[in-house]
Amino acid sequence: MNQQRPRDVVILGSTGSIGTQALDLVRANPDRFRVVGLTAGGSNKERFEAQVAEFAPKLSGLGEEASVEAAAQPADVVLNGITGAVGLRPTLAALEAGNTLALANKESLIIGGPLVKRVAGDGQIVPVDSEHSAIAQSLRAGAANEVRKLVLTASGGPFRGRSREELGEVTPAQALKHPNFAMGRVITTNSATLVNKGLEVIEAHLLFDVPFDRIEVVVHPQQYIHSMVEFTDGAVVAQLGLPTMLVPISMGMAWPERVADAETPIDWTKASDWRFEPLDDSAFPAVRLAREAGTRGGTHPAVYNAANEVCVDAFHEGRIPFTGIVDTIAEVLAAHGGVRSESSLSIEDVLAADAWAREEATRILETRS
Repeated sequence: MNQQRPRDVVILGSTGSIGTQALDLVRANPDRFRVVGLTAGGSNKERFEAQVAEFAPKLSGLGEEASVEAAAQPADVVLNGITGAVGLRPTLAALEAGNTLALANKESLIIGGPLVKRVAGDGQIVPVDSEHSAIAQSLRAGAANEVRKLVLTASGGPFRGRSREELGEVTPAQALKHPNFAMGRVITTNSATLVNKGLEVIEAHLLFDVPFDRIEVVVHPQQYIHSMVEFTDGAVVAQLGLPTMLVPISMGMAWPERVADAETPIDWTKASDWRFEPLDDSAFPAVRLAREAGTRGGTHPAVYNAANEVCVDAFHEGRIPFTGIVDTIAEVLAAHGGVRSESSLSIEDVLAADAWAREEATRILETRS
């Protein structure tokens, strides 16, 4: 289907990995997309100023308030590529304004799940995480009542196959060497601990309304299969592609259409071996812990996320070992009473739980040191 005009796109987090790739797609497809809003956190002002000069959006700015304002302006799609819990308010602003939300900021859905789902219309959120984009694409193959389970693939990170004892010796520099992707510090570390996959399990539950016991994680080191859907007749439908984010980002901005030549297709003339392995829960308990937090609901997912962000910083500052990240998250979750009623959950509850978890994680870390 040909577009009558370019889609008006707002990009939040424009200087990060998701944002810069999205702008690459805009450059390559000026007939498909027009940038009307750009915001960033402010860590790379020079890059942001260059982006604003090039794309001349109607609205641009640095910081959370600028992102909230930009997300609420009329647009065909708002791409939320912000990292961290700070993305929640812009997510809510985009949805309340009636804009389609291309969601790469998984944290806003994790911590504010009931809030986000309360204001989101049917089909208003388009997932941009590669795993959830793959599931959304695969779900086109059948009806909702024909889905048996969702299967999220995980690379296993740079420490796949190591024991818990061996993980205790991991350095920050080693944790930042993802085998397939170049990402920021937090996301790359989360991929190494598999916290990122735990967050994605919660995200899949919220996006697709599938119970946690029907969401599976399998290790697929090559990451050519981005995720799969198993249907009730035994058929499994998967989305395949190179281990990059270009297709998920382009799908997020153009959904339900595709963007021609967004990514180079797999070269089927070259031999390759793809393998699958079970997840080692004893060495990497982050996914199991996320399931528990998601099942308990309320503010527990927010606590899981907030404690992790504090622990990632502590690890990179040399204050805790690699295994101390998930160990501390578990301690914080165990101490959390939490708001359990999702129907009464407010943004104040979520932000209070986020703040409490950061304080509790900091207290535990200070006690250890």
